[in-house]
Amino acid sequence: MNFLALDTSSDACSAALQYQGQTLQRHVVEAKQHTELLMPMIRQLLKEAGAALADLDAVVLGNGPGSFIGLRIAASVAQGLAYGAGLKIVPVSSLAAVAAECMASGTAGNVAVTQDAHMGEVYLGLFAAGAGGVPSALADEILHGRTRIAALQDGAWTAAGAGWQRYPELLEANRERFAHVSDVRVPRATYLLQNAAAAWQAGMAIEPQFLAPAYIRMKVAEKSASAG
Repeated sequence: MNFLALDTSSDACSAALQYQGQTLQRHVVEAKQHTELLMPMIRQLLKEAGAALADLDAVVLGNGPGSFIGLRIAASVAQGLAYGAGLKIVPVSSLAAVAAECMASGTAGNVAVTQDAHMGEVYLGLFAAGAGGVPSALADEILHGRTRIAALQDGAWTAAGAGWQRYPELLEANRERFAHVSDVRVPRATYLLQNAAAAWQAGMAIEPQFLAPAYIRMKVAEKSASAG
């Protein structure tokens, strides 16, 4: 499978190209620079691989949850590229990408991923290693406050994502559940690819017009969109 993967749901602007057995990537953590960075990254990857968009099977999108503006940037780029090249889009959870990077180290079993949702809340995703090491969601991704997470049952959990550092009181409230706190904080597009392959094989690719970013907090997303 030949995929172009994009994620701008966090402070990181990340792109990866899986083409003819090779994987190339660009990843820069620089807040509010996504519009300047993303398209040059994509052009560089395609040039380095000697590929054209029409040679690909799909565009893979880190579909959030995360920054509202960031999600709209990557979604717009993914839709434009997919329309232009006649490709489908494979939406993948950005939280799952963080879990996938933790699991790739071989030291993480169950992973609790949080990202800052502002307003004293985090986006929370709970994942276990599925077949082939692909993260499998244990529950729906939700908004959660800075309190004990009831769904964290006994087990050797790994905490990952930037939400734990943004709200250290959340980490302390759940500390006894964690065997490890990972330094993986933001999604890296390379780690969207495993989930994308599974989704592609399951027939979950969509036409670009049906793409709906996973905002979760819809009222704030709608307000942000109207203001922008």
